[in-house]
Amino acid sequence: MKFSILLLSLVGVLATTACDRQPTQVVVPVPVAVPGPAGAPGAPGATGATGAPASVGATGATGATGATGAEGMQGATGDKGVPGSPGYDGAKGKTGEPGKPGDTIVVLPSK
Repeated sequence: MKFSILLLSLVGVLATTACDRQPTQVVVPVPVAVPGPAGAPGAPGATGATGAPASVGATGATGATGATGAEGMQGATGDKGVPGSPGYDGAKGKTGEPGKPGDTIVVLPSK
């Protein structure tokens, strides 16, 4: 038991010291390329071929007909007019004369 605690503490110390180490970096200089003298210019390239004429695309399809609009609302009912005033009674006529006994009066429509 004495050695197991001692061994565990030793392993723990070694494990934590291994994590703290920084890796060693070595800088290697990159060789610089030195350009030589320029050569003579090259010959001009050949002219490219003419492209083929473009083809005309197909005509697009006709669009669908739009939906029918909704039916309109019913208009408002008009205002009821003001009732008219009652008419005036006519003037009272004169009292007629009493008829004579024995006479018959026949009223015929006019033509």
